[in-house]
Amino acid sequence: LSSLHLKDEKTKPDANGAVIKADDNVEKTEDEEKEDRAAQSLLNKLIRSNLVDTTNQVEVLQRDPTSPLYSVKSFEELRLKPQLLQGVYAMGFNRPSKIQENALPMMLAEPPQNLIAQSQSGTGKTAAFVLAMLSRVEPGNKYPQCLCLSPTYELALQTGKVIEQMGKFYPELKLAYAVRGNKLERGQKISEQIVIGTPGTVLDWCSKLKFIDPKKIKVFVLDEADVMIATQGHQDQSIRIQRMLPRDCQMLLFSATFEDSVWKFAQKVVPDPNIIKLKREEETLDTIKQYYVLCNNRDEKFQALCNIYGAITIAQAMIFCHTRKTAGWLAAELSKEGHQVALLSGEMMVEQRAAVIERFREGKEKVLVTTNVCARGIDVEQVSVVINFDLPVDKDGNPDNETYLHRIGRTGRFGKRGLAINMVDSKHSMNILNRIQEHFNKKINKLDTDDLDEIEKITN
Repeated sequence: LSSLHLKDEKTKPDANGAVIKADDNVEKTEDEEKEDRAAQSLLNKLIRSNLVDTTNQVEVLQRDPTSPLYSVKSFEELRLKPQLLQGVYAMGFNRPSKIQENALPMMLAEPPQNLIAQSQSGTGKTAAFVLAMLSRVEPGNKYPQCLCLSPTYELALQTGKVIEQMGKFYPELKLAYAVRGNKLERGQKISEQIVIGTPGTVLDWCSKLKFIDPKKIKVFVLDEADVMIATQGHQDQSIRIQRMLPRDCQMLLFSATFEDSVWKFAQKVVPDPNIIKLKREEETLDTIKQYYVLCNNRDEKFQALCNIYGAITIAQAMIFCHTRKTAGWLAAELSKEGHQVALLSGEMMVEQRAAVIERFREGKEKVLVTTNVCARGIDVEQVSVVINFDLPVDKDGNPDNETYLHRIGRTGRFGKRGLAINMVDSKHSMNILNRIQEHFNKKINKLDTDDLDEIEKITN
């Protein structure tokens, strides 16, 4: 998986296999270590074994407002081929997820309809478009009929796994990977009905090498569009592939986010689409108790953390630092004190990060030390304490309210009580905390020793 390893010549593995930098004197801020989106997406796929039960409302905009709009509550209502229904149940899907309820009737409608859909990782969208592809295939025809583009080799493999699982009772369906390194003889035609690959190789297979006849493609899926357009060249290649396809080819595009650049791209690739969007969830801090601890420097912050450590580790806690360097230092210091902590760091390969999160999820480590970047998009339901060892600030040093909400919002989930403790070590950071209080209109109290009993009650 070398393409996802964050390139760094000066890294060496420590005793636990985590990669530590040999020379990390330079403090890296969050902004400089913007995470590779493809790595983040792969990480989510590796750690999400089951569907996320999202509370977001789904907004459906139809291309043809006069046609009846319906959603399904069971897979039987979709009248799937029996071998596909068997595959769906074998994968552990009992009923459609929110995105599937709305997307599947559109994707399987006759005549086929185009779709642009927003959905986060873990909501079942891969299974949804795989089901659409498998439903449209004529197994007797031995040529590519469905084409799926993924941003990287590793993400293509993850989608391929879903195709193989869902199609396992449909042995006449075959899958080919159009990825770099998959060398075929010139002039050869492909007999597999489904091709999944990365834009550059798929474009070669369609135009230069003519392994695929694009005019015979019935379903074109463009997955993870937001990750796709973050890569130079993928956008143009995807558009060139789309232009070779027949007019009646069904186009399905998925993206976790829909900033303007993704939206413009989606509209170029998908004509006359139905649109499924997620309405933004109103997050609330009502169930979360917020405190701050006054310190003079980093060492005092560490001492304060050790003093409350016993009270917090009854539950599971996440400790956020601003830089990798601080996170590494803090995890090492806590370990020296005999505390069991896990460190999630941007130097680790994606698989190593997934293993750390899995151990934390299973409760093998009670405390996870991390930076923002690594923890983005990670849901661990049982977290009830969040400690901001460093307060979240943006690249200009102003309070980052969105990140603050994102960090501490992990604790009060599903109406449970949660706790956030902010470490303040200067006038500047007190000023930032005051501005965060004003923004959310929520008082953050100073933590006194008497409050530790209250903390234990919350975390029990």
